Amino acid sequence: MTVDANLLSPSLLWAMGVLFVLGLSLALRLAPWRKLKDQEQSHVFLGATVVVLLLWHLDTQVQPGLSYHLLGVTAITLMFGWSLAVIAAALALVGVTLNGGGSWEGFAVNALLAGMMPITLTQVALILIRWYLPKQFFVYVLINGFVTAGLVAALSAYCAIGSLVLSGAYSYADMGETVIPFFPLMFMPEAFLNGWVLVVLVVFKPRWVYSFSDEQYLKGK
Repeated sequence: MTVDANLLSPSLLWAMGVLFVLGLSLALRLAPWRKLKDQEQSHVFLGATVVVLLLWHLDTQVQPGLSYHLLGVTAITLMFGWSLAVIAAALALVGVTLNGGGSWEGFAVNALLAGMMPITLTQVALILIRWYLPKQFFVYVLINGFVTAGLVAALSAYCAIGSLVLSGAYSYADMGETVIPFFPLMFMPEAFLNGWVLVVLVVFKPRWVYSFSDEQYLKGK
């Protein structure tokens, strides 16, 4: 979701801006830049960034100051890892903002809520799923792809709503009546989009998905 920065309190804007800058700095430091020296990988990375840019352009206002759009970041996290996914999301939002689809005042807030937060949650979910669930193909695509995408998008939306509530722009009761009841309709498409993208990639282009390994998920299963 996208939040209008004008509705947020200055202290919250500052705090979220600091979090985003720290997270982006860490991503730039940890990013496996050597991987992008491979021409195919760099083309896939740039193509995925453009796809995210297009998805974020297709937003719908659900409440004044709050807009909904598909994220697509679960797929790019599983394809490239946390650091490159954070960078891709930031680049996509730069493109959206330059094209008039957002404001620079709200850049850090929306990069955090729509990019860094769901990306981080996806990475954490990947680690937990690998630790607690069997490494099988259907576990990977159904849980990491479909389920994780829907859940992290919903959690990020709750954080966006929480930021508006904390700033006094809306009450939680208002959001509970006008926005939250429609969460299932909003985030089922997110789950299906990311899930099916991963199904297609791990079947036809598994080398594009850093988190998938034939050795772990297919061999001997």
